[in-house]
Amino acid sequence: MAESRHQLFGQFTASQWSGFRKGAEKEGLRVDRNGFIAQTPHPRALGSALTHPQITTDYSEALLELITPVCDSTAAMLSSLRDTHRYVQQHLGDELFWGASMPCEINGDSSIPIARYGTSNIGRLKHVYRQGLAVRYGRVMQSIAGAHYNVSLPDSFWGIWQQALGNRQNLQDFKSDQYFWLIRNFRRRSWLLMLLFGASPALDASFVAGVRHNLADWGHRTWYGPEATSLRMGDLGYHNNAQSSLNICFNELETYTKTLYRAIHTPWPPYEAIGTRDGDRFIQINTSILQIENEYYSAVRPKRTTRREEKPIQALEARGVEYIEVRCLDLDPFSPVGMNEQQIDFLDLFLLDCLLSDSPRIGDDECERLDDNYKDVVSRGRSPELTLCDGRGPTTVGESALRLLDRLQGLAGQLDGLAGGDTYRNALTAQRAKVENPELLPSAQVLQAMKTSGLGHRDWGMEMARQHRETLLAEPLEGTALAEFERMSADSLAEQVEMERSDSLSFEDFLAQYLRN
Repeated sequence: MAESRHQLFGQFTASQWSGFRKGAEKEGLRVDRNGFIAQTPHPRALGSALTHPQITTDYSEALLELITPVCDSTAAMLSSLRDTHRYVQQHLGDELFWGASMPCEINGDSSIPIARYGTSNIGRLKHVYRQGLAVRYGRVMQSIAGAHYNVSLPDSFWGIWQQALGNRQNLQDFKSDQYFWLIRNFRRRSWLLMLLFGASPALDASFVAGVRHNLADWGHRTWYGPEATSLRMGDLGYHNNAQSSLNICFNELETYTKTLYRAIHTPWPPYEAIGTRDGDRFIQINTSILQIENEYYSAVRPKRTTRREEKPIQALEARGVEYIEVRCLDLDPFSPVGMNEQQIDFLDLFLLDCLLSDSPRIGDDECERLDDNYKDVVSRGRSPELTLCDGRGPTTVGESALRLLDRLQGLAGQLDGLAGGDTYRNALTAQRAKVENPELLPSAQVLQAMKTSGLGHRDWGMEMARQHRETLLAEPLEGTALAEFERMSADSLAEQVEMERSDSLSFEDFLAQYLRN
């Protein structure tokens, strides 16, 4: 009988195992002293949002995105993220860095300034893409923030793993196939991450002004889901009618890129009715179901670093999958950096098990069942009566979670044996404690903290933001670290100027060329 993938991994030695490569992208709104979304431009001291390697903006001018370099440990990644937060906090003046996924107080679309990236063609393309999101979905949805976790395994691992499996593909194709193997299992189990890390059970009333919903009234201008784990990932968050018509296939790289390509080149009548211009002003890149690949909202993405003016599909097809991006993480509002160490260590354990477990192709019936499980945990994950279906029949969410955590115990011990210490067993124990005592789940902790404080979502969020500011300002960047951030900011501003100076095409011609590629 052939050895299982877990057994093959168990034969790795400490000298053969060099761990995970990891990085994070953490979003967060700038807010004014009254808890309202900031109306000020991106602070110049933070450099150019177009070209800075670590500080940019997401959808809105007020929605910061902080990016770490690729790191070889959780500690190094979180240290880098914390340094960036320190630098940002030193340059926010009297504004605060909002720490929750669901936004502060807003006042409809007009209160959410769309991010600007200067006058270069690339900068204008990024702005027009965001204008397109506004006309398609409205700006309110785009004010939501989250954390993305990027993880890969080094080529030294893949070489040994390929030999252990007796695989003869070229390394690029082998890695891509294995990453999609991981993704298929991620899709089967991603509901567990929403249970363990969902931290957005409540929102400010301004977010749903004029919108029909089934949330309960908390008081203090706050609505909440009594059993919800993540309103961010539910019906009020990232969804839309056009994308519901898509059938993006995550079974392998070829089907993934083909189905995404089709979405980018398939017209959608409501978007055609809007058109790409309002007078002389571009308001969409195109009128297809998706303007570009990044418009597709998914809990996980296969990624390849793109070159300038290269599209994500082109990068994947040319050079294969480089890393996995986990996109379903709510911000941890209790952490000054929105993430925590045991969370990241557990994610590594969880993702590695997705790679090592059997992973058959996902058919249409299973795909629908997986989507239902995910939606149910997002909306009712803290209900002890909630049942999930894995093809063997319904099981309560608690039993299903413990079953998945049980299967990780042996792998956690293997990883701790390879790396030394008890990092992964501790991370696993912390997650088990949440399942056994649901009051420890982040979504429950948020509601309990709001209840204890007697505050609604906005005012509690402001109190947490003030605490985080005090924590970060008490440990300001100095010396070499401060000088390096100042250099990156200055260099990014200069790079943006050079890009604007060197453009030779009109934006209209540039966009036409971009769409042809």
